[in-house]
Amino acid sequence: MDRRKFFKYGSLATVGATMLSPIEIFGKEVDFINKGGTAKNIIMLISDGMSTGTLNMADLYLNRKTGKGSNWMQLYKDNRVSRALMDTASASSIVTDSAAASSAFGGGFRVKNGSLNISPEGKPNMPIWQKFKKAGKKAGCVTTVTITHATPAGFCVCNDSRNSQPEIAEEYLKQGFDVLLGGGDQYFNSEKREDKKNVYKDYENKGYKVVKSRNQLQNAPDNKPLLGVFDHDALPYTVDRNSSKELQEQMPTLAEMAQKAIDCMKSNPKGFVLQIEGGKVDWAAHANDISGLIYDQVAFDEAVKVAIDFAEKDKNTLVIITTDHGNANPGVIYGKNANDGFDSIQNYTHTNEYLLNQIHAEDSTSKIKDLIQQVNGISLTDEDATHIQSYYSGLEKGEEGLYNYKKLPFKTYSEIQRKYNSVGWISMDHSADYVELAMFGPGSENLKPFIKNTDIHYLMLESAGVENKF
Repeated sequence: MDRRKFFKYGSLATVGATMLSPIEIFGKEVDFINKGGTAKNIIMLISDGMSTGTLNMADLYLNRKTGKGSNWMQLYKDNRVSRALMDTASASSIVTDSAAASSAFGGGFRVKNGSLNISPEGKPNMPIWQKFKKAGKKAGCVTTVTITHATPAGFCVCNDSRNSQPEIAEEYLKQGFDVLLGGGDQYFNSEKREDKKNVYKDYENKGYKVVKSRNQLQNAPDNKPLLGVFDHDALPYTVDRNSSKELQEQMPTLAEMAQKAIDCMKSNPKGFVLQIEGGKVDWAAHANDISGLIYDQVAFDEAVKVAIDFAEKDKNTLVIITTDHGNANPGVIYGKNANDGFDSIQNYTHTNEYLLNQIHAEDSTSKIKDLIQQVNGISLTDEDATHIQSYYSGLEKGEEGLYNYKKLPFKTYSEIQRKYNSVGWISMDHSADYVELAMFGPGSENLKPFIKNTDIHYLMLESAGVENKF
């Protein structure tokens, strides 16, 4: 169906009005009259690059460590959400990237990988957060990667390239989004931008409170628009943050950023929309980095609790919990030591990224073995230690990868870890999986068991009673 006709010929008389007649959605007529009311607020949580195995392992991890599983899975167990599988394809491939995936949510149409809300014919599709701003709602994004990264950007702006992050930082200000929290100092700081623009100053001149630390975030006023940028690039992985007092003091958690964003926008009479991204889940999957993956998925799950707790009290908030695509498809592999192997991840103190960056060409195999014993509790063989050392001495070619700028031996080390932690991976890149999606609150009753990623755009507008006239 023509998605623009979805609302153009609908029966909404004004923004926020109640529907009076059935509307075609997902190929069927659905009567929305008195079906759960209208969502004043929408919170959409996206664990970027979360294969189903990632969701599964985070729940297993928490169950075996604490005796209590994840907040997301508990919603399933308690039958408190509508649940669906979602097709994540882009206009150019059955395997999407994050820009096209977010644009499907944001613009309501599939676009080519790499672009943000620009159709294959070059036509811009207005992003949904702009539509909600025009409807009088406040709008914000929080993420553990750069705030200008593909997933938040897809809800907010149009651009031919997801890599135009300096431009995206300025475009957010033009659109007047109310809360922006994440990393990416290099795109705002005059000393780091190529054009030497002081984008922080531009935000301050428009009335934004700019914060750069966890303490500043916690003490920021709730009655001003807020820009929080906490690191040069993405924020640190959760497991690395947990092992550093300095990082804990400097860096907010995703749950803390989510709570602050809600506090800043919840008093708006016409409500708010908020996108919350666990972006480092995707980066960890690209690196086959199991501690990075599980601990950041758990951190995302804590943000899920923040959103659900608010929605339960508010009664007028739709919460959407999903991912944009699978990545690397990890899982616990069968074997007599599967339980003990998987449980050993509880003792990991750092990511593989941290560990492999500690190794240098001049290090002996015994020093490498000591380091890995300290970080992972693994008694590495001499053969495996020599294999790892060969990457640093130039004997082995450095490994390629999307976020592997130093060409560290991520794949090699994850294959070594598998012998000890029972976790296997199919690749180091995105996959075409159908993914999990859950909805809680007004509008969730309209979710069908199987949808396309673009359908989320129209479900959000429909649930909020906002006409698609822009």
